[in-house]
Amino acid sequence: MLRAKLKKTFQNHPDSPGFVLDLEFSASAGVTVLFGASGAGKTLVLDSIAGFVKPDEGRILLDDRILYDGATGVHLSPQKRYCGYVFQNYALFPHMTLRQNLEFAAERQPRLERYRHVAEMIEKFQLGESAGRRPHQVSGGQRQRCSIARALIGAPKVLLLDEPANGLDASLRADLYDALRQVRREFKTPIVLVTHDLSECFELGEEMLVIREGKIVQQGSPRQILASPGNLEVARLLGAFNLLEGEIRMLDPGRNLSRLQMGEFELEGPYFPGHLKGDRVTICVRPEQLRVHARLGRLGQNQIPADLLNVVERPHGLRLEFSGNIRVTISRAEYERQKDNREWVIEFPSEALRVV
Repeated sequence: MLRAKLKKTFQNHPDSPGFVLDLEFSASAGVTVLFGASGAGKTLVLDSIAGFVKPDEGRILLDDRILYDGATGVHLSPQKRYCGYVFQNYALFPHMTLRQNLEFAAERQPRLERYRHVAEMIEKFQLGESAGRRPHQVSGGQRQRCSIARALIGAPKVLLLDEPANGLDASLRADLYDALRQVRREFKTPIVLVTHDLSECFELGEEMLVIREGKIVQQGSPRQILASPGNLEVARLLGAFNLLEGEIRMLDPGRNLSRLQMGEFELEGPYFPGHLKGDRVTICVRPEQLRVHARLGRLGQNQIPADLLNVVERPHGLRLEFSGNIRVTISRAEYERQKDNREWVIEFPSEALRVV
């Protein structure tokens, strides 16, 4: 179990604004994802845990062992922290083969045990055919797997991963995810993963911490956060919503019902606790939850007419971009069936609507 309470302040300078990291979290067995935009402080959290950065205040405990304590002055060196770290650039020694990189990481182990562990890691991470080559002679995926194996070979108490899929193509990314799922399953080591890719959170994460400007703004499982973003900033960070301005016109908790005014149109939604009639809100709805139809006469409930402006190819369907800054994701088959529509109508399912 990792427990971290961190505060680190960087003062204003002529060429850079000030920044304050101030957060607290814990990570147990499984994958805890630190999600946020570039510059949010995610890598700074990893560097503080690993001992490369000394916080100004706080405390870091790993299995009840104190790694850092601002009150008492404890600040263990990185070598004494039992943290495995996988850097964005892999950080393998370029003059060593992959096997030698693993042997160097295991040099503190007894000789026979070291050879056995290196052989096990080479087999586990499918490095047998490339173990005798240097990092520049193998693929990015092989370098990444070697970097993870090297981080694990010393039996760390926590594994820190800084955007491990950055720069990998789709095939290598899938291989990496398989390797990390294997680590999660076999090693039972807490993993703290930094990413700004929402799909990566769903691929690997059990717990997700959304970080903005050095603070945790929401915490929960990836599914929980996507289903109910805590505020407008979280919704924007996720990048997975239509965000539309509206006003609450009616709330009925008894019938779990609300009415929202969006422009000149009215939508029916679920009851929104914590809000009042007349509140100006942002309506959040995911593009894949919307439906499109041809306009045939009178509009139905929760239907809004819109002009189709653009069609964008996606890996698993098409994104239709409409007037009013509304995006809808549909299958290619559905688009082929409707592509000759003269007038389009977008339907907003009541249960899909969220407000922040």
